[in-house]
Amino acid sequence: MPEKIRANSVLPARREPVTLHTADGLELVGELALPESGTPTATLVCLHPLPTHGGMMDSHIYRKAAFRLPALAGVAVLRFNTRGTWSVQGTSQGAFDDGVGERYDVAAALEYAEFHDLPDIWLLGWSFGTDLALMHGLDPVVRGAILLSPPLRYSEPSHLEAWAESGTPLHAFVPELDDYLRPAEARERFAAVPQAEVVGFDGAKHLWVGDAEKVLDEVVRRVAPGVEVPLPTTWDGSVETADTSAYNAHNTEAYRDTPVPGPQR
Repeated sequence: MPEKIRANSVLPARREPVTLHTADGLELVGELALPESGTPTATLVCLHPLPTHGGMMDSHIYRKAAFRLPALAGVAVLRFNTRGTWSVQGTSQGAFDDGVGERYDVAAALEYAEFHDLPDIWLLGWSFGTDLALMHGLDPVVRGAILLSPPLRYSEPSHLEAWAESGTPLHAFVPELDDYLRPAEARERFAAVPQAEVVGFDGAKHLWVGDAEKVLDEVVRRVAPGVEVPLPTTWDGSVETADTSAYNAHNTEAYRDTPVPGPQR
């Protein structure tokens, strides 16, 4: 009998820990989740929210993407901790660098995906991760980028101009009640990128609590258009249950005294 897919349901996949090696000599903790068999329909390279605010590779949308999308959509999910970031998977070497040194982290993830012949590579950034995508993700191997709750905190107009010139697809998912950038202003800011799609999510907030399923459906709609959405909410097969009790405010405490700039206006 089909079992309901819950927040901590882990569907079948080939999962393996990975170590990313940056050009400046750091080792980053990561995980690659692949469909049980066959070639993935697409690949998501996940760039997580601010570690100073608790962001990590195990932030809930990315955790659920890795738990579900290989089985439900045939999508590969590569997630990792940027420099200095902790999660239950481990701590990456280095220290948080306000999006500067993180350029090497993004490059290392894309290099790993390309070297392992992962198909149709998409960046999936969330909050701080959207700035990393805009600043450092415009690479020939990148098919496009999806931005969740983009605050435009570190990225500059010049980065938007570069994306505009490239013609690379860009999709911004903006919560109606976001703390930093709401749909109307987002449409104004992203007007600089003719190919950018700005999608407002009614009732949603910056952290997408309660809205992960909607987000994953819309992500799959764009990266794997041949997959029917909404995705199934039940699974007729083996399901494991993840222990999520260890997810805590470790990063927030570690960076308690680290100043973080507000969004640019």
